[in-house]
Amino acid sequence: MTRRDRHSYDESAGRQAEEIARKAKRKRQARLREGKSELYGLGMFGLVGWAVAIPTVLGTALGVWMDDRMISNPKFSWTLAMLLAGVAIGCMNAWYWVRRESQDDDDED
Repeated sequence: MTRRDRHSYDESAGRQAEEIARKAKRKRQARLREGKSELYGLGMFGLVGWAVAIPTVLGTALGVWMDDRMISNPKFSWTLAMLLAGVAIGCMNAWYWVRRESQDDDDED
């Protein structure tokens, strides 16, 4: 084994050891963490789903109402526009909740 091969092997082994240590630390912290069971993850999944669904439904309802009340170009659909706006708002809302939760997890490290 040449010196270069040995150095490359040592770097690879060092990275693997760091990765194993990081995963072990996360596992220990997960076991010690109180109040966050498997159901917590399921609840977060539901929260993210509702965070997208509610703005989407409200945007669609607003668009239908606007289509009924407003006189506009027949080729323009307020329903479709508000549906897309609701989905965009919902996705930003879901991103906020996921980001906030991941920050809480990072703060515990």
